[in-house]
Amino acid sequence: MSETSKFQETLTKENAAVVLVDHQVGLYSGVRDIGLLELKHNVTGMAKAAQLLDVPTVATTTAADSMWGPMIPELAEVLPKDAEVIDRTSVNAWHDDGVREQIKATGRKKLIFAGVSLEVCATMPAIAAAAEGHDTYVALDACGTFWQAKREAGIARAQQAGVIVSDYGTLMVEIMGDNAAPEAGEVYGALDMSFATLLGQISSAYGDDG
Repeated sequence: MSETSKFQETLTKENAAVVLVDHQVGLYSGVRDIGLLELKHNVTGMAKAAQLLDVPTVATTTAADSMWGPMIPELAEVLPKDAEVIDRTSVNAWHDDGVREQIKATGRKKLIFAGVSLEVCATMPAIAAAAEGHDTYVALDACGTFWQAKREAGIARAQQAGVIVSDYGTLMVEIMGDNAAPEAGEVYGALDMSFATLLGQISSAYGDDG
Protein backbone atom coordinates (compact mmCIF):
# COMPACT_ATOMS: atom_id res chain seq x y z
CA MET A 1 0.00 0.00 0.00
CA SER A 2 1.33 3.45 -0.85
CA GLU A 3 1.99 5.99 1.88
CA THR A 4 -0.81 8.18 0.52
CA SER A 5 -3.45 5.47 0.58
CA LYS A 6 -2.32 4.27 4.02
CA PHE A 7 -3.20 7.63 5.52
CA GLN A 8 -6.43 7.94 3.56
CA GLU A 9 -7.92 4.47 3.96
CA THR A 10 -10.59 4.25 6.64
CA LEU A 11 -10.49 1.93 9.61
CA THR A 12 -13.34 -0.61 9.45
CA LYS A 13 -14.67 -3.61 11.38
CA GLU A 14 -13.10 -5.83 8.74
CA ASN A 15 -9.57 -4.41 8.61
CA ALA A 16 -8.77 -3.34 12.19
CA ALA A 17 -7.47 -5.00 15.35
CA VAL A 18 -6.54 -3.59 18.77
CA VAL A 19 -3.29 -4.47 20.57
CA LEU A 20 -3.02 -3.65 24.28
CA VAL A 21 0.50 -3.77 25.69
CA ASP A 22 1.54 -3.78 29.34
CA HIS A 23 -1.36 -2.07 31.05
CA GLN A 24 -0.03 -3.38 34.35
CA VAL A 25 -0.34 -2.32 37.97
CA GLY A 26 3.38 -1.71 38.50
CA LEU A 27 3.75 0.40 35.39
CA TYR A 28 0.63 2.44 36.15
CA SER A 29 2.21 3.46 39.45
CA GLY A 30 4.77 5.53 37.54
CA VAL A 31 2.47 7.20 34.98
CA ARG A 32 2.71 10.99 35.18
CA ASP A 33 1.56 12.36 31.79
CA ILE A 34 -2.13 11.50 32.15
CA GLY A 35 -4.38 10.98 35.17
CA LEU A 36 -4.68 7.32 36.13
CA LEU A 37 -8.47 7.39 36.27
CA GLU A 38 -8.58 8.97 32.81
CA LEU A 39 -6.14 6.41 31.42
CA LYS A 40 -8.12 3.49 32.86
CA HIS A 41 -11.36 5.02 31.57
CA ASN A 42 -9.96 5.41 28.07
CA VAL A 43 -8.34 2.01 27.62
CA THR A 44 -11.29 0.10 29.08
CA GLY A 45 -13.68 2.13 26.93
CA MET A 46 -11.67 1.26 23.84
CA ALA A 47 -11.62 -2.43 24.77
CA LYS A 48 -15.38 -2.50 25.32
CA ALA A 49 -16.10 -0.64 22.08
CA ALA A 50 -13.84 -3.01 20.16
CA GLN A 51 -15.88 -5.97 21.37
CA LEU A 52 -19.15 -4.32 20.40
CA LEU A 53 -17.72 -3.70 16.93
CA ASP A 54 -16.35 -7.26 16.61
CA VAL A 55 -12.82 -5.92 16.36
CA PRO A 56 -10.28 -8.51 17.60
CA THR A 57 -8.20 -7.54 20.64
CA VAL A 58 -4.78 -8.94 21.51
CA ALA A 59 -3.45 -8.28 25.03
CA THR A 60 0.01 -8.85 26.44
CA THR A 61 1.94 -8.19 29.65
CA THR A 62 5.62 -8.26 30.65
CA ALA A 63 6.84 -10.24 33.67
CA ALA A 64 3.40 -10.14 35.26
CA ASP A 65 4.42 -12.48 38.10
CA SER A 66 7.46 -10.48 39.07
CA MET A 67 8.65 -7.14 37.75
CA TRP A 68 5.53 -5.25 36.64
CA GLY A 69 2.64 -7.07 38.28
CA PRO A 70 -0.71 -8.13 36.81
CA MET A 71 -2.84 -6.38 34.24
CA ILE A 72 -4.93 -3.63 35.83
CA PRO A 73 -8.17 -5.25 37.03
CA GLU A 74 -10.37 -2.68 35.29
CA LEU A 75 -9.06 -3.82 31.91
CA ALA A 76 -8.96 -7.53 32.77
CA GLU A 77 -12.66 -7.36 33.68
CA VAL A 78 -13.75 -6.04 30.28
CA LEU A 79 -11.67 -8.26 28.01
CA PRO A 80 -13.46 -11.23 26.43
CA LYS A 81 -13.76 -14.11 28.89
CA ASP A 82 -11.75 -16.39 26.61
CA ALA A 83 -9.01 -13.82 25.94
CA GLU A 84 -5.48 -15.15 26.31
CA VAL A 85 -3.23 -12.50 27.82
CA ILE A 86 0.29 -13.37 26.65
CA ASP A 87 3.01 -12.76 29.21
CA ARG A 88 6.42 -12.22 27.68
CA THR A 89 9.99 -11.08 28.39
CA SER A 90 10.78 -9.11 25.21
CA VAL A 91 10.82 -5.32 25.47
CA ASN A 92 9.19 -4.96 22.06
CA ALA A 93 5.93 -6.91 22.02
CA TRP A 94 6.19 -7.50 18.26
CA HIS A 95 9.41 -9.46 18.85
CA ASP A 96 7.57 -12.07 20.91
CA ASP A 97 6.59 -14.97 18.65
CA GLY A 98 3.33 -15.65 20.50
CA VAL A 99 2.17 -12.04 20.42
CA ARG A 100 3.12 -11.54 16.79
CA GLU A 101 1.45 -14.80 15.71
CA GLN A 102 -1.75 -13.95 17.60
CA ILE A 103 -1.89 -10.53 15.96
CA LYS A 104 -1.27 -11.98 12.50
CA ALA A 105 -3.93 -14.64 13.13
CA THR A 106 -6.55 -11.88 13.26
CA GLY A 107 -5.95 -11.33 9.54
CA ARG A 108 -6.21 -7.57 10.05
CA LYS A 109 -4.03 -5.10 8.16
CA LYS A 110 -4.58 -2.09 10.43
CA LEU A 111 -3.35 -2.38 14.03
CA ILE A 112 -4.25 0.04 16.84
CA PHE A 113 -1.69 -0.03 19.67
CA ALA A 114 -2.02 1.27 23.22
CA GLY A 115 0.51 0.66 25.95
CA VAL A 116 2.34 1.72 29.07
CA SER A 117 4.77 3.14 28.43
CA LEU A 118 3.82 5.04 25.29
CA GLU A 119 7.30 5.40 23.82
CA VAL A 120 8.25 1.74 24.38
CA CYS A 121 5.18 -0.45 24.70
CA ALA A 122 3.03 1.26 22.05
CA THR A 123 5.50 2.99 19.73
CA MET A 124 8.10 0.23 19.37
CA PRO A 125 5.73 -2.57 18.31
CA ALA A 126 3.78 -0.15 16.11
CA ILE A 127 6.98 0.71 14.24
CA ALA A 128 8.04 -2.94 14.02
CA ALA A 129 4.63 -4.03 12.71
CA ALA A 130 4.70 -1.21 10.16
CA ALA A 131 8.08 -2.47 8.93
CA GLU A 132 6.38 -5.80 8.15
CA GLY A 133 3.65 -4.20 6.08
CA HIS A 134 0.91 -3.31 8.57
CA ASP A 135 -0.73 0.10 8.83
CA THR A 136 -0.28 1.04 12.48
CA TYR A 137 -1.91 3.49 14.83
CA VAL A 138 -1.29 4.61 18.41
CA ALA A 139 -4.29 5.55 20.57
CA LEU A 140 -2.51 8.33 22.41
CA ASP A 141 -4.94 8.82 25.28
CA ALA A 142 -5.07 5.07 26.00
CA CYS A 143 -1.31 5.19 26.66
CA GLY A 144 0.70 6.59 29.52
CA THR A 145 4.32 7.24 30.38
CA PHE A 146 6.54 8.52 33.13
CA TRP A 147 7.26 12.14 32.26
CA GLN A 148 6.42 14.65 29.56
CA ALA A 149 9.69 14.40 27.63
CA LYS A 150 9.14 10.67 27.14
CA ARG A 151 5.62 11.34 25.86
CA GLU A 152 6.88 13.90 23.36
CA ALA A 153 9.71 11.60 22.24
CA GLY A 154 7.32 8.69 21.75
CA ILE A 155 4.92 10.73 19.64
CA ALA A 156 7.75 12.18 17.53
CA ARG A 157 9.33 8.78 16.90
CA ALA A 158 6.00 7.19 15.98
CA GLN A 159 5.17 9.94 13.51
CA GLN A 160 8.67 9.91 12.00
CA ALA A 161 8.16 6.20 11.27
CA GLY A 162 4.76 6.75 9.64
CA VAL A 163 2.61 5.53 12.55
CA ILE A 164 -0.73 7.33 12.73
CA VAL A 165 -1.37 8.97 16.11
CA SER A 166 -4.97 9.54 17.19
CA ASP A 167 -7.24 9.14 20.24
CA TYR A 168 -9.28 6.17 21.42
CA GLY A 169 -12.70 7.67 20.72
CA THR A 170 -11.93 8.84 17.20
CA LEU A 171 -10.46 5.48 16.22
CA MET A 172 -13.48 3.54 17.49
CA VAL A 173 -16.12 5.79 15.92
CA GLU A 174 -14.19 5.70 12.64
CA ILE A 175 -14.49 1.92 12.76
CA MET A 176 -18.21 2.16 13.58
CA GLY A 177 -18.64 4.40 10.56
CA ASP A 178 -22.34 5.25 10.87
CA ASN A 179 -24.27 6.80 13.76
CA ALA A 180 -27.32 4.92 12.52
CA ALA A 181 -25.60 1.56 13.09
CA PRO A 182 -27.59 -0.71 15.45
CA GLU A 183 -24.68 -0.81 17.90
CA ALA A 184 -24.02 2.96 17.87
CA GLY A 185 -25.71 3.68 21.19
CA GLU A 186 -23.82 0.91 22.95
CA VAL A 187 -20.52 1.97 21.38
CA TYR A 188 -20.93 5.56 22.56
CA GLY A 189 -21.93 4.21 25.96
CA ALA A 190 -18.79 2.08 26.10
CA LEU A 191 -16.59 5.01 25.07
CA ASP A 192 -18.32 7.05 27.81
CA MET A 193 -17.31 10.41 26.40
CA SER A 194 -18.97 13.08 28.52
CA PHE A 195 -19.98 15.32 25.60
CA ALA A 196 -21.61 12.37 23.79
CA THR A 197 -23.54 11.44 26.92
CA LEU A 198 -24.75 15.02 27.29
CA LEU A 199 -25.83 15.20 23.66
CA GLY A 200 -27.71 11.93 24.07
CA GLN A 201 -29.53 13.32 27.10
CA ILE A 202 -30.42 16.52 25.24
CA SER A 203 -31.68 14.54 22.23
CA SER A 204 -33.78 12.31 24.48
CA ALA A 205 -35.23 15.33 26.24
CA TYR A 206 -36.27 16.98 22.99
CA GLY A 207 -37.63 13.68 21.75
CA ASP A 208 -39.73 13.27 24.87
CA ASP A 209 -41.08 16.79 24.55
CA GLY A 210 -42.02 16.13 20.93
